[in-house]
Amino acid sequence: MIPTHSEAFASVDRRPAPRGAGRDPCAILLVDDHELVRLGFRALLAEQPREAGQPALAIHEADTLAQALALYQGNAADIAVVVLDLTLRDSHGLDTLIALRQACPDATVVVLSGTASPSTARDALALGAVAFFPKTGDLSHMLEFVRTCALRGAQAAQRMQCAPLHSCDSLTRLATSPDPMADAGSQLTARQLQTLQWVLEGKSNREIGEITCLSEGTVKNHVSMLLLSFAVRSRAQLIAKLRG
Repeated sequence: MIPTHSEAFASVDRRPAPRGAGRDPCAILLVDDHELVRLGFRALLAEQPREAGQPALAIHEADTLAQALALYQGNAADIAVVVLDLTLRDSHGLDTLIALRQACPDATVVVLSGTASPSTARDALALGAVAFFPKTGDLSHMLEFVRTCALRGAQAAQRMQCAPLHSCDSLTRLATSPDPMADAGSQLTARQLQTLQWVLEGKSNREIGEITCLSEGTVKNHVSMLLLSFAVRSRAQLIAKLRG
C-alpha cells in the first residue's frame, strides 16, 4: 500500500541535488507519464533504510521525453541513473530509449516498462540499457537495483543476486544476469546508435556514408552488427521490430 502522509517521503530529497566538486552523482531521474507510478516509486524509496554516512538520493521527475532530456542535460553531473518508461506522451516504444541514448550517451538507463515481452527486454539491453524491469514484476527488486546503481554504480548493481522478477524465465535471466548483455550482444556504440537512427529513417548505406564520410563498406559493417544484435536478417525486419 502506498503511504499517503507527507512524512512517508521524509528520507527522499526531491530537490535537485546541489553541485559540488569532488562529490559523486547520486540523483535519480524518473521518467514516467503516470503520476501514480512516480508516487509509488518515491514511496518505496522512502521506505528503504539508509546506512550511516549514505547520501540521500534526490529524485528528478519528468513525464515526457523532451522534459527528461532537458533535465538530464541540465543536471548530468548529479544524475547517476535514469529510470525510463518506454511509453510517454511524446515518444513510444524503443524509439524512446534510442532518443535518450543518442542525446545522453553517458546516461546509465534502467528501463521500467509496462510490457513484459522478453524480446523487448533483449532489444532494450542491446540498445544500452543496463537492466529491464516489467511494471508487473516485484518492484522492490527494481528499486534495490536502481539504488545500487545510484550509490555504487551499474556494475555493482549487475552483480547483485536478485530473486526472480517475473514468471517468464528468459526475462528473469535477462534482467538479473550479472552480465545482462551476454545474450543480447555488446552495447551499441555512439556510431551504431547514430547509424540505427538513420536506418530507421529509411536511409540507404550510401546515404549514411555520405552523411558520415564513411565508406559504404564501413556502413555495411555497422548495419550488419545491428542486424546481429537484434537477431534479424534484414533492414526491413529491423525497422519492423523496433517500430512495430
